[in-house]
Amino acid sequence: MPCFANVKVLKTCLRTYLKLGFPSMQTLPSCSYSSTWKPHLPGATHEPQPPPSPSPPVSVDIFTSGTNRGSRKWGSYSPGDLTFYSLIENYASSFDFVSLEKVLDQMKREKRVFIEKNFIVMFKAYGKAHLPEKAVDLFRRMEVEFQCKKTVKSLNSVLNVIIQEGLFNRALEFYSDVDASTSLNIQPNVLTFNLIIKALCKLGLVDKAIESFREMPPRGCAPDTYTYSTLMDGLCKEGRIDEAVLLLDEMQIEGTFPTPAVFNVLINALCKKGDLERTSKLVDNMFLKGCVPNEMTYNALVHGLCLKGKLNKAVDLLNQMVSNKCVPNDVTYGTLINGFVKNGRTIDGVCVLLSLEERGHRGNEHIYSSLISGLFKEGKSEEAMRLWKEMVEKGCQPNTIVYSALIDGLCRVGKPDEARKLLVEMKNKGYLPNSFTYSSLMKGFFNIGDSHNAILVWKEMTASNSNHNEVSYSILINGLCKDGKLVEALMAWKQMLSRGIKLDVIAYSSMIHGFCNAQLVEQGLKLFHQMLCQPETQPDVVTYNILFHALCMQNSISRAIDVLNIMLDQGCDPDYITCDIFLRALRERVNPPQDGAEFLDELVVRLIKRQKVVGASKTIEVMLQKFLLPKGSTWATVVKHLCKPKKVRETIRECWSKLCH
Repeated sequence: MPCFANVKVLKTCLRTYLKLGFPSMQTLPSCSYSSTWKPHLPGATHEPQPPPSPSPPVSVDIFTSGTNRGSRKWGSYSPGDLTFYSLIENYASSFDFVSLEKVLDQMKREKRVFIEKNFIVMFKAYGKAHLPEKAVDLFRRMEVEFQCKKTVKSLNSVLNVIIQEGLFNRALEFYSDVDASTSLNIQPNVLTFNLIIKALCKLGLVDKAIESFREMPPRGCAPDTYTYSTLMDGLCKEGRIDEAVLLLDEMQIEGTFPTPAVFNVLINALCKKGDLERTSKLVDNMFLKGCVPNEMTYNALVHGLCLKGKLNKAVDLLNQMVSNKCVPNDVTYGTLINGFVKNGRTIDGVCVLLSLEERGHRGNEHIYSSLISGLFKEGKSEEAMRLWKEMVEKGCQPNTIVYSALIDGLCRVGKPDEARKLLVEMKNKGYLPNSFTYSSLMKGFFNIGDSHNAILVWKEMTASNSNHNEVSYSILINGLCKDGKLVEALMAWKQMLSRGIKLDVIAYSSMIHGFCNAQLVEQGLKLFHQMLCQPETQPDVVTYNILFHALCMQNSISRAIDVLNIMLDQGCDPDYITCDIFLRALRERVNPPQDGAEFLDELVVRLIKRQKVVGASKTIEVMLQKFLLPKGSTWATVVKHLCKPKKVRETIRECWSKLCH
């Protein structure tokens, strides 16, 4: 019976097994010769043979035979360190951690040499298997148990594993322990600091991240572009954009060349803020530094222009992007289309979709759902249905997102029965409705006064195990209250509380409205005061208007004014409905009747004192529509606050110039 003559031959065979992707080492056949088994090599002409019967793993064969130099099976072979290293890599890549520990134990017994490279392989495997604590434990065992010196490479590998799992506090704790250990004496490098700064920024501890950043040069580490971009991103997310821009200047002074990724962080932050002037200067600086804008740069710019409503400029930028051979992606088109939809120009968004398709792209589910929703909101239901049919004809299969958008749209135009049929079709095709789907359908039935079918939808939602969230509960409570079913609404309210679901402003306002409609205004006021005690659910103008109307209908105008004072103190602006409620009450429920001019004039003055210029201007607009002239002093104050002094002077100067000529 043939045997392997030396170590080199066996290692070659073992590597061949691993490279060809043969079964796990736990199931590899014995290396003894068999005339009925041949490996199926690529390009081989022999017929494939059936797999062999299970036999002991190679690792076990090697370990048991390696100590017996006279074994007939292995001859004089004894496994070397490289054989063990190959086994470690194989077991780590297959996440066979049980066999991995057996290999490590065998290496310890035979006093083999452990190298750091193999531990890093194992750290990465634990990371991919989402077992960060296993990586930490192995790191601690390296020197004591395996006599392998730890370096910064091992530290960084374990740190990265922990951070990839989102355990940022744990990463900082681990690093602090290692850094404080005098026995380890591991000096951090640039990568170490980058990982720590990333963890601190993710936790919102930007000032501590800056401290770590300033600690780098004294410890012999020069920050790189990743360091700067990570810290800039952290500053921008905290709203400290000016500091991030200053960091860009510092970066260049220190001789670190900014990359497009660095510029993109700042451009994205400025665009979200709507500061297009500074964004433009930053893009010019980017070109001066020889950094070519990429798709991320253009996407941020398109997003910024859309936020400002400058959609035509966004389209021009898209064309410029194409001319610069930078290919727009789904994000670019989706951002632009969403911008058109939000600005009430959904038809233009459809034109962008056609342009996308002409360039060889296909609209995704987010684009189609946005356009369909937009068309329905603009009252263009026929166009929405036509777009739906075109989408299906083009081979783009609708999914839950698109189906939900269409169902919501049909309910908006008072067609919940058609929407229900679509829900059945959706489920038959294997797409599961979500809470938004059911909530839209339930709201649609409530809007046409069909509370029976709305409640059936709620029950179907419960049966399908779809999560009842604050939105669905708010719709149910609001619908029941409007239908006069206060008892049922209270039951839903109590169920919502018992399940620990967060009460939102809509749920509170709906319940308050239900109480007020049932002449239980005091109960509504109790809920209102409960809202005031919860910062996350402060009343909005709708809540206040419900109470104003209820109190005025009870001739409790003085109490309504008290609530109005609370509204102003809480920083909530009145709207047209607020003004109309009080004007009607002063004319119809006060003896002698008042026209309300003095009341609204005083309201404007109080708003101006609180720097609520928008609310003041809306109130003035109501006064003018009702032919109620404000006092001269009030008018002058409003104009002064609405117009910027420089622009006023420029306009006067321009007019004077024209008159003189």
